[in-house]
Amino acid sequence: MKIELAFGQSGLEVDLPEQVKPTVLRKPAMDASRPAADIIQQALDNPIGTDSLAVLAQGSKTACILICDITRPVPNGEFLQPVIRLLMDAGVPKAGITVLVATGLHRPNLDAELEELIGDPWVQQNVRVENHYARDEDSCVHLGVTKEHAVPVGLNRLFVDADVKIATGLVEPHFMAGYSGGRKVIAPGVAHHETIRTFHSARFMEHPLATSCVLDGNPLHETQLEIVQLLSGPVLSLNTVLDEHRNLVHATFGEVVESHLQAVQFARGSCELSVGRKFKTILTSSAGYPLDKTYYQTVKGMVTPLGILEDGGDLIIVSECSEGFGSEEFCDAQKRLVELGPEGFLDSIAEKSLADVDEWQTEMQLKPMRIGRIKLFAPKLGADPSAMTGVEPVENLTAAIRESVVRHRDRDIAIIPEGPYVVPFT
Repeated sequence: MKIELAFGQSGLEVDLPEQVKPTVLRKPAMDASRPAADIIQQALDNPIGTDSLAVLAQGSKTACILICDITRPVPNGEFLQPVIRLLMDAGVPKAGITVLVATGLHRPNLDAELEELIGDPWVQQNVRVENHYARDEDSCVHLGVTKEHAVPVGLNRLFVDADVKIATGLVEPHFMAGYSGGRKVIAPGVAHHETIRTFHSARFMEHPLATSCVLDGNPLHETQLEIVQLLSGPVLSLNTVLDEHRNLVHATFGEVVESHLQAVQFARGSCELSVGRKFKTILTSSAGYPLDKTYYQTVKGMVTPLGILEDGGDLIIVSECSEGFGSEEFCDAQKRLVELGPEGFLDSIAEKSLADVDEWQTEMQLKPMRIGRIKLFAPKLGADPSAMTGVEPVENLTAAIRESVVRHRDRDIAIIPEGPYVVPFT
């Protein structure tokens, strides 16, 4: 039997050993027959918790539209032009409209990559397009400190000062914040580095509710909601949901919190799967392009299946890692993990009020390491990636699966072709 996993842009076909009994966990089929343009228009025509964009934008001089960076497969090309045209029709001058890439602390998206991200040449020809730089002090405005978790809040000045504020993005499970999209595109998306590093510190990351698909009681989500409340004027969001084949199947638009929650409710029906049992062998992916461009993003695929991994089991993950490991800061954190071991690494960061940039992803890798063995198929990382990853490299997936089922004396394996976009529960 062969199974195809999301891997790069072309996928990866894996030969399963004859003796295995696979349980394939994927999103249920969804109706993708409606044109994306119709889905977007319906969302814009039916705003949630607010007036229409045409009404809200009347008399405004500036607007800032946030979009996710290249690590998310958001269909920006489908909705940016309709949103911008609505703003222009309402009287907002083209010169006052900015599309801002919500990079967080990721690298900027430039040149051909920016064109791919925007997905519509008309947008770049007609309005300003900028990247957010979290470490640029002059570009950020400081708004105080959140009450519940004492997070200092700094956000991009272009967004804070805009008359019309719109966050756009993809609603999918997120292994720290519960679900992506909406408020998360604002923070960490266009937040100051101290804001990001505070709510990515160990006191947040080690919280039991800072996990996939959980919003209630999640300290990251609570902080993001508080940050939204610090902004003046209406804050809006356009939220999209995709099927397994990256087709747009749902969108909501309106007040940032309420419209996001409605999109989350829709996404839960396809992303959260009740399995009813645990497995000693799991084969999964990092969701393919663009999420599997780096090992940094690959960690997400290691964390999301933990609800069904038996203690001592094997988690086998594939990731193209076409851009290598990730940032220099992340590489430094991974080297410390390998040097100190999981417990030593956690001890070294436990009391920090400000996490080092990108070390939180290394901290998240500790979660699967506490439960079982992680095996990584990522040929582009080189001959010995274990020196940086701290996990076991795999050259032959079929052999790795066979070894696992033989070692555990259990033929049952779980397969998650789309990796972190599907979250299984017992």
